[in-house]
Order: sequence, then structure tokens, then C-alpha cells
Amino acid sequence: RSEGPPRTTREDLVAWARAHLPGRRLVVVSNREPYSHQHEGAAIRVVRTAGGLTVALDAVMQALGGTWVAHGSGDADRETVDAQDRVGCPPERPRYTLRRVWLTPEDHARYYSGFANSALWPLCHVVYVRPRFRLADWESYREVNRRFADAAIAEAGDRPALVFLQDYHLALAARFIKERRPDLQVAMFWHIPWPNPEVFRILPWRQELLEGMLANDVVGFHIRRHALNFLDSVAETLEARVDAERLAVDRGGRRTWVRPFAISVDAEEIAA
Repeated sequence: RSEGPPRTTREDLVAWARAHLPGRRLVVVSNREPYSHQHEGAAIRVVRTAGGLTVALDAVMQALGGTWVAHGSGDADRETVDAQDRVGCPPERPRYTLRRVWLTPEDHARYYSGFANSALWPLCHVVYVRPRFRLADWESYREVNRRFADAAIAEAGDRPALVFLQDYHLALAARFIKERRPDLQVAMFWHIPWPNPEVFRILPWRQELLEGMLANDVVGFHIRRHALNFLDSVAETLEARVDAERLAVDRGGRRTWVRPFAISVDAEEIAA
């Protein structure tokens, strides 16, 4: 009996990064931070954020070093950073830098709860809840993505770097990064499904969202079907050369590779 495709472990990610990133700084960008600081009476308590994304990448960052850019959500986060909004992580034994991005409650409500979770999340999961497409949410999403991109560029500095974007909260960030720093390598992993093009076409800003994602050098999905759905959406929406066999998109003189990575899912069971 076939045992199916091999799983990608944290050790695999560390080994791959060490082999492919010599001389490059690693900058991870996500909405959620790996550690937050919370007031607890007169003291400040460190809270390690739950969730597969932060737990897995925290181990990689501890092994490799670099900078993690994320939204500072803890009520004591501002009190624990330096003048550049940075703090060492893990706090008890720093191995990498956390750079916090500050969002107002209105920013977070529109960008995160609004567009990301009330429009993109139900759209991509094809749930029986109508996605809410509100212009104010989309405009906030675009602006917050620009601010995350600015922070990533600042953390990359003048040296070569790989910027690794996480999930549907940051679909536009790669475009803002490449406009200012085309020399940086930028990759993205989309942690939720990608719907078929018949579903995706109802998104009013589908062209701009796809253009943002195609600014990445590599876009990753959990399984091949989601990668193919993405390619079909690109083919239907944009003028581009889509190579479904090689899983690549050529547009505007540049190529984006689209790849399935069996991370945190039983790919064999889903494919059955």
C-alpha cells in the first residue's frame, strides 16, 4: 500500500531554508504575532500565541533567526518594544526579532474582521454565508497591507532577503514590496482553500487581488486542487500566460510559480 506523499515537517523547513537562503535575511510577515504581552495585575505576562501557523514558524525562526513582522495585539505590547517597535523572541531566550505593526481598532475591524474574515474567508471556503463586500473594508485592507509591506522592507534593510508572507490577510503586500524593492525574493503561503473561478468571480476586486498575489515569486497552497483553482481564476480574470502543467504564470515579463505543499493536512486523505 502506498503511504502517499511525504509530510513536510518543521525540520524539513529548517533544512530547506538553510540550504536555499545563504546570505539572505528571512523576514516572515503575518497578521498574528507569535508572542504577545498582556497586563496581569501589576505585572506583564508573556503569552505564546496558539495556532499551527505561529507554532510551526516560531520553531523555524528560532532555528534560523531573522525578523517576524506582525500586528501587535497585546494590551502591554507597546510597553515591551524598543524605539523601533522591536522585541526579542522568545522573550526568555531571544533567537529572532519580532517587529510589531500597530493598527487602530477601526483598522483591525475593517481589514481583519471586515474584508479578510467577512469577504475572503467565506468566499474561499464556499460556506453558506454570503460574503460581505464593502468598499471601506477593501480600502482598509489595501492600506494595512501597504503598512505591513513597508515594515517588511524596513526590516529587510539593504541586504538580500526572502520575505515570506502568510495567508489571506496579506494578498496585496507582495505588490507593494516589489514596487519599491524588486530585488527582494517574496513568497506567500495561502493557508485556506482557493475556490473555483465561478465562485471567485463574484469578488468585486478580484483583478487587483490576483495582481497582488502574482507579485510573489512563489505562491503556495495546501493541495494541488487549490493551486489549479487559482490558476483557473488567473486565466479567467487576467491577460496572462498560465501553464497548468508546470504550475506557473507569466505576466508582465515576470514569472510566478504556484505550488502545492502538504503542510499540516493529510493530503492523501483529501485527495482520495
